Amino acid sequence: MPSYMHFGEADLLRIRFAISPLWETQDAVRTLKRPARHGYHLPWLRRIRQAAEGLDLTALWLLMPWRGHSPDFLGPPPIGPAASFEEEIAAVRGADPEAAREDLARSLSCTPGAVETPQGRALLDDPGSAVHTLADTMEQAWHALVEPEWPRLRALLEADVAFHTRRLAQGGIEGLFADLHPRLRWADGTLTLATPFDHVRVLDGQGLMLMPSVFCWPDVVTGFEPPWQPTLAYPARGIGALWAGPAGPAPQALAHLLGDRRAAVLLALDEPAGTSTLAQLLDLAPSSVSAHLSVLRDAGLLTSRRAGHQVLYERTPLGIALAVSQPGAP
Repeated sequence: MPSYMHFGEADLLRIRFAISPLWETQDAVRTLKRPARHGYHLPWLRRIRQAAEGLDLTALWLLMPWRGHSPDFLGPPPIGPAASFEEEIAAVRGADPEAAREDLARSLSCTPGAVETPQGRALLDDPGSAVHTLADTMEQAWHALVEPEWPRLRALLEADVAFHTRRLAQGGIEGLFADLHPRLRWADGTLTLATPFDHVRVLDGQGLMLMPSVFCWPDVVTGFEPPWQPTLAYPARGIGALWAGPAGPAPQALAHLLGDRRAAVLLALDEPAGTSTLAQLLDLAPSSVSAHLSVLRDAGLLTSRRAGHQVLYERTPLGIALAVSQPGAP
């Protein structure tokens, strides 16, 4: 059963990307309860185990059915391309209680028996209080689970946006959706997502917000109902190496040519990355990484461009040729 998003001419001009710390927090909470999502995130799960044990997430989990609707007001589409968590959680706290009650009831109905539980009844009996309690819990989850890792996560998400923005510029809509996710198909002005339920959305000039996510893997999430902005969340590129420890030594020949650390920086750039991401990956001081990046760029091995809060570096054709010619290099 598919989900369809029908584009008009105006919608083709209104495809935008955004990053949402609130969405990542919601899906981090969801990931704790879904072992199928754990594979890429085991190092993170080990790090946050103690912090997670100090949280009471039962109300949030009750609103995260295995199949069906999660409240849109609790994890809405991003309010801007680079909104802070504080801005996003303020919008959650401002949700209309009556609209929130309908959203909560729809979500609870997707889990058999959830409406009749004491917690389910309490959410529906006082939706105004429920909005604030759920927002408080989400904020606690942000501080405990996501905020300590946010620089690393944001760098990966911004690199994904930069990559797919280029794909859109170079290959148009077909090029963008060709490799965004295997369950997506673009044809005749319609984006089709293979899902276990039927859903149809005519974008009607609102365009589409595309949102990379670290924690939604392996899922693609859509289906926000009016008046919410049509949004599609998809797994970001590069999550397989997100929690990797320091990289091993560079091949000897490349290290002799560039020096150990500069060679390591060049080899680490399989995907565009910023200074802080490389510093964490290589276990080096950011100032040291920044100096090596400048030298490699001046030598014609890297290019750089600004993306959101950071500068992303990637290999030039010469840098690629040099890196892949090394034994054992990717």
